[in-house]
Amino acid sequence: MKVHMIKRAMLVSLVSLLTLAGCHSFKKENVQPPTPLAKDFKPTVQVTRLWRERVGDGAGDSGVRLRPTVVDGVLYADSTDGKLAAFDAATGKTLWSKRSRTHGWFGWGDKKCKDAQYAGGPAVRGDLLAVGTLDGHVYGVNAKDGSPRWEAELNTQVLASPVIVGNQVIVRGSNGRVYSLDAATGERQWVNDQGNVPLLSVRGNGGLLVANGVVFFGSDDGLLVALRQDNGSKLWEQRLASGEGRTEIDRLNDADGAILLDGSTLYGTAYHGNVVAIDGPSGRPLWSHPFSSYTSLAAKYNAIFGVDDQSRVWAFDKSGGADMWKNDALRYRWLTGPAVQGNYVVVGDAEGYVHWLQTGDGALAARERLSKKAIRAQPLVVGDVVYVQDVKGHIGAYRLSSP
Repeated sequence: MKVHMIKRAMLVSLVSLLTLAGCHSFKKENVQPPTPLAKDFKPTVQVTRLWRERVGDGAGDSGVRLRPTVVDGVLYADSTDGKLAAFDAATGKTLWSKRSRTHGWFGWGDKKCKDAQYAGGPAVRGDLLAVGTLDGHVYGVNAKDGSPRWEAELNTQVLASPVIVGNQVIVRGSNGRVYSLDAATGERQWVNDQGNVPLLSVRGNGGLLVANGVVFFGSDDGLLVALRQDNGSKLWEQRLASGEGRTEIDRLNDADGAILLDGSTLYGTAYHGNVVAIDGPSGRPLWSHPFSSYTSLAAKYNAIFGVDDQSRVWAFDKSGGADMWKNDALRYRWLTGPAVQGNYVVVGDAEGYVHWLQTGDGALAARERLSKKAIRAQPLVVGDVVYVQDVKGHIGAYRLSSP
């Protein structure tokens, strides 16, 4: 029987997750205490919370990073206790809400059935919503009312949001494989099974990026991989981390953040690795800068923004990777990946705070508290509003204005 040890670096405490026959046990050890927040802090930009709602119990203790999505003015969100819901993105009004069960798709509402353990966050295109689960299923749902369409079984955890493109739903499994499913039926079209999952890796999977007929993702062994969208065959790969070191922890090199595409350039990073810029069409490396991270990147103007493994926020020059600024005021607060809202970088932390930093110099500009629970998923910016979800399912919508 195969035993997987999974390290989560996203929490205030270091958590070792031992997975054996589908059961989980947790052991917590104190790491570094979070940097205290300045009590005399004076914001330089005003934050207005537009609304706050909740979907189920969120991610709970699963360690997954549930992130909502917004399409055509509707916010879709899910939870690991089987809740799937749609909200008006402007007001927070619930449009529909479903509680799902795993005893066959049409067992919804049967109290004898186990809750569907949604894990990847929903993907929506047109009237199709696709979502994966911790018990190895992908569900296709009518985005208009939440009614079921199809079910696919993959026999692997789906920790990242699927991607819907054309007639395909493309899904990444925790076993290192990438699957293409028929968007109308859920039937399998192809699978790429060349992934290598090390014994030790960061809990979670970065989302897939699909562009120009290519599927890009960061692998569990520190690679940026490009696959053909039509058949799943590998086009090229580039290393984001060397995997060198004396111990298993030192050799941990998971690329756990989503790959970022800006123009024709791809940007990625890995734990114990580098932030790397790669020419998308050719796969040719453009520049590389030492940078250890377990989160996704963001881009705006001439800068790439990232959060390192000590929760320091950085800005790098797009053209060559040089440091532009670094802010360590939030060190060890186990920040989310950054998002960019106007002229500000937005991150959430392990105590439920949302922080805004100026893109120009990294100075702290504002903070609000969504809840007292950890925020692990990268904030989502749509237009002039940022949406944030914590591990208990609370979702907040915020807009900025001059003080």
